[in-house]
Amino acid sequence: MTATMTDAPPPAAPKAADAPQRSGRSLGLILMIVAGALLLVAAVRVITGANQLDSAGQVAAALGLAVPIGLAGLAGLWSERAGVVNIGLEGMMILGTFGAGWIGWQSSPWLGLLCGIGFGVVGGLVHAVATVTFGVDHIVSGVAVNLLALGATQYLAKLFFAGGKAAEAGGNPKQSPPADTLPDVTVPGLSDGLASIEKHHWFLVSDLAGIIGGLITHLSVVTILAVVLFVASWWLLWRTPFGLRLRSCGENPVAAESLGVNVYRYKYAAVAISGGLAGLGGAFLALVTSHTYLEGQTGGRGYIGLAAMIFGNWRPGGLAMGAGLFGYSDALQLRNGGVTVHALLLLLVVLLALLAGWKLYKKALVQGAVSAVMAALVLVWYLLTDEVPSDFVGATPYVVTLLVLSLSAQRLRMPKADGMRYRKGQGK
Repeated sequence: MTATMTDAPPPAAPKAADAPQRSGRSLGLILMIVAGALLLVAAVRVITGANQLDSAGQVAAALGLAVPIGLAGLAGLWSERAGVVNIGLEGMMILGTFGAGWIGWQSSPWLGLLCGIGFGVVGGLVHAVATVTFGVDHIVSGVAVNLLALGATQYLAKLFFAGGKAAEAGGNPKQSPPADTLPDVTVPGLSDGLASIEKHHWFLVSDLAGIIGGLITHLSVVTILAVVLFVASWWLLWRTPFGLRLRSCGENPVAAESLGVNVYRYKYAAVAISGGLAGLGGAFLALVTSHTYLEGQTGGRGYIGLAAMIFGNWRPGGLAMGAGLFGYSDALQLRNGGVTVHALLLLLVVLLALLAGWKLYKKALVQGAVSAVMAALVLVWYLLTDEVPSDFVGATPYVVTLLVLSLSAQRLRMPKADGMRYRKGQGK
């Protein structure tokens, strides 16, 4: 007995010592990947001469397009972490665009922003009543919310924007009159200095200047708010008792209820917050991107936000990376898309070659061979052409969505009770 008690502590010590080392290696690996990616992009820019690849304008456009996608993905994360699949994000974004445009042109863009959030919350509560209270299939309810939001906003737009003062101010059945501009932020002095460095097109230095310059020049206050919401969501969901209880509703609601958690209340709160975040994403489109409500201006970003959430493995950090990737691919079609996408083909060749080498090293011969063949085909495409056709450039965001989902599918781990019906009292 004495010998056993004496020998017990030593095995525990290495485990405690190992934890910080694993964390350190993980951080080091992330920094190496970021540095490698920057070097690779800089090399491709120099070789191809596609200076728009990481210019300040390209980065700023990508950030502006990534924000509504990221907010939609964050909305889906809140809902699905509580166990409610939210296919209705697109409809809630549509409601947000209408609410922001409707109030924004009549009063102030700040009130329009709040109204967009409020309209999104209403859409979220409709989804919550259907799925949580009445047990409707989550997919069916989400599709219904999308259809209802589209029909309601089309009707209301004809009612409020087609005549009277709205028509005199520039409104019509498909759009609202323009609203005032929300303020933006530019770091004085630093932005101009970085722009000067970028113009020299130095290897890596100009690339860093372009990326940083795009992140600090004419930055909308809503973009800053979105960053704060990402950090706040991570802290609330993973560092507070509230977040632990909410996530338990998405993992095992029966066990959560048996421990005294009001599962219905947490699910309602999560889906309402989800609707508000989606509405904020729609308000961003109406007040920052275009300064007016336009019919169909969401353009499927609610669905792309869901794809970004899945890519991020239901985590805020990975979600932000996915939203940035989709926003960047979407921005390509706005700034010399054909030439820039053609330069990215070379980058894709390198990535596929590295993937092929890694798969072959891991003895995954079939996957390695497929990646090598794809790398060769893309290289031939790059060498035989000077520009990517505009039709393909327009489809780039959706192609990237499919590729990312297919490549990340093997490591995903969704909440265990996500999408499952739950009836009150099962845990008692």
